[in-house]
Parts: sequence; C-alpha cells; structure tokens
Amino acid sequence: MKMKHVSNAAEHVNAERLQDLFLDLAKINAPSTKEKLVADYLKKALPELGFIIEFDEANKNFGGEVGNLIAFREGTDPSIPPLFFSTHMDTVLPTEGLKPVIKDGVIYSDGTTILGADDRAALAAYLEAVRAIIESGVPHGPIEFILTVNEQPGLVGATYMDYNKAKSKTGYIFDSSGDVGQIILKGPYSSRIWMEVEGNAAHIALNAEEGNNAILIAAEGLSNMRLGTIDEETLANIGIINGGNLTSIIPGSMTVAGEVRSFSKEKLDQQLKHMEEVMQQAAEKNGGKVNVRMEKKYSGFDIPKDDMLVKTAETAAQSIKVNPYLTETLGGADTNVLNENGLICLTLGLGFQNIHSFRESISIENLINTGRLTAALIEQWYVNHKKHS
Repeated sequence: MKMKHVSNAAEHVNAERLQDLFLDLAKINAPSTKEKLVADYLKKALPELGFIIEFDEANKNFGGEVGNLIAFREGTDPSIPPLFFSTHMDTVLPTEGLKPVIKDGVIYSDGTTILGADDRAALAAYLEAVRAIIESGVPHGPIEFILTVNEQPGLVGATYMDYNKAKSKTGYIFDSSGDVGQIILKGPYSSRIWMEVEGNAAHIALNAEEGNNAILIAAEGLSNMRLGTIDEETLANIGIINGGNLTSIIPGSMTVAGEVRSFSKEKLDQQLKHMEEVMQQAAEKNGGKVNVRMEKKYSGFDIPKDDMLVKTAETAAQSIKVNPYLTETLGGADTNVLNENGLICLTLGLGFQNIHSFRESISIENLINTGRLTAALIEQWYVNHKKHS
C-alpha cells in the first residue's frame, strides 16, 4: 500500500511556541482602525523571518492608524508562483487587559473581554508556519502575507487596499469557525439597503390632523416584506430602525436599513427590489414617500473544485492527518474582496468559536493544526507546481 506523503514542514511546527505566540498576539490591544500596536510588532517580527514589508495608505480613507501590510519573502525556488496568506490585524472589540484561560485543551478569555482568536490565531499560525518552513529546510516558492486593517466593520481595509503592491495572485485566508480541514469554495454577494420613509410631522394635541406617521408607514411596509431565509441561497434582514424625537410628536421621517446576502447576484437584486417595492407601496397607499439607497458591500466568489488551490488544500490537510471537507458560507470575509480584485483565494476553517463575544474560544488542537496546515500548504504548493512544470 502506498503511504500518503507526510508534511515535513508541518512536523517542525512547535506547538508550545505557537501557543505562546498566539497568547502574546491576543494580548495586543488593536481594535478596528487602531491596529498600530500589531503593525509595530510585525515590523520587527517579519523582517526577522526574511520578509520585506510595506504598508499601503488605505487608512487615509477611514482615519485609521495604519494601512494594510503587504510582506514578501523570497522562496528557495523563484520559478514557483508566489502564494499568499491573508488575515486581518484588527479585532471587533478591544482586548485591553485580556487574561487568557486554558481549560480542557481550549483557550478562552476570562469572560471580561473577547479572546481575539478572530483572527490573531491565523496570524500566529502564519508566523510559526514560516519558522517551521525555514527550520525544516524544505524547498518552497515565494510567500506573501496580505494583512488587512479595519476588516470587522465590513472588509473596509481590503476594499481600499492598493492591489498593485501584491506580487501573488493566489492564496488562502484562515477565517472561519469550521475545524481545520474546512475548505470554503463559495461566498456570497452582499448589499445594504437604506429606506428613508417620509410622512409628515405634527403635534398630537395641536395639529394632529396634519400628521402622517412615518413609523406606521414603515411598519406596514415591513409587515409585507419577505425577510429571513428567502431560499437556500439567499438571506435578508432588517437591522436598523431609527426615527422619532419626542413622544408628543407624530414622526415625519424614519430610517429603515437592512442587508441581503445571496450566492446568486440575480437573487440578491430581486430581493433588494422586492424590499424597495413593498416599502414604496406602503408609502403610496398612506400618502408618504420613500427614498431608497442601495450600498454594495462585496461580491461573491466561487472557486471550482478542481482548482489547484483546492487540490493543494485537500492534499496538505491529508498530509497532516486532517480530513478535508468542501463547503460554502453566507458569511463574508476579506476573501470576497480579494477575489473581486483579482487575488484568487478561498477561506479555510481554523475553528474559533463564539467570535465577537466574551465567550470566544479556540481549541489548542485547532490552533496548532492551523500552523501545521499553513506549513503543509506552502510545501504542497511547491510539490504540485513541480509536478506540473
């Protein structure tokens, strides 16, 4: 029986070193737009691993402290196409005063902050994987890190990134709650919809007959709106309702805002049109008006199963004795924006749980396997390209 290839590079991933590195990175307080402390850490750590680093100026578009970080490391074989690994430097909430707690092989915060495993776990794994590659001496192609800022509020750093700075065209983003081995081939299109509903303001005691309650108009529109799971490919939500100033005043205007996600651009557009139409109908029926504005968040992606990125990920996972499995998600990630800008990539699971909450956690097994799979991907990318050259 033929033995499966075992990743030599992955064997050099040092579990204790990776765990310590993750805890160090998690304790760096750098929420969205305040990523300077993480950037300062990387400015020292990446050149020590042989990377040439530069920052873009994306932050000037949203008042952030620093731009996206693009780091490039020459491989032992420059004929291999460079492979990138991407993640974001920000956390959704501050991690100031983070006290990690390890219980039954799982890392938590003490419950007073988030853990920041989303996505400091990926960042730590990438750094350890490169150390393992260097220590193992395995041949490999060039490696690039694309480390974004301000991801959590809606992939903002990636949206404003200077894509001319990236040397690679293909890569991976570890940023999903599935266990290591999860390979996400498909991500959604997403747009926001803003509906400004207008009635007529009046005082309930002085001139109530002139009033036309914008909240009631909006309520009628919402009662006729299809929301939640529209079909197996499409979700719709209303997340903001804002209006009224005083209890004695019939409100003359209010804002209703929501979001639609779908694997199908056509279905996304159909649902947005439906939401607009039912609100317009409610307004017309009740003598009001609606101003509707659509705001694209990001485009979908769909990587074929036979793509070398997918085949490399499957083989690399097997080489570290992890079962690979293909899936799709209606969750958004930098993967959406990078693909839209010509950097072909897919999302991989690293097993963080309950993200964006004080109950956030990651198992040590998933953390270590993220490092091992990253190293195995670099090694397998080289092997696959040598086979095809």
